[in-house]
Amino acid sequence: MANRILPLELIDRAIGSPIWIIMRGTTEITGVLRGFDDYVNVVIDDAVEYSVDQRTGETVRTELGGEILLNGNHVAVMVPGG
Repeated sequence: MANRILPLELIDRAIGSPIWIIMRGTTEITGVLRGFDDYVNVVIDDAVEYSVDQRTGETVRTELGGEILLNGNHVAVMVPGG
């Protein structure tokens, strides 16, 4: 039988590591995962947001700086090591 890992265990192992988060819509955020809760609300440090400019179609990079809190309802995919 293969080793099993629960989703929250995987996220817990990623604390302190880079993470890539794809939000619902067209926004992506990278940074260092500092913490999370049971609702997958996440705290990211040194966050950078990537979004698409609706007028030009170009990717816009915005350094958010410091710690940010992301609402878990808007997180679609989390990629540890991202």
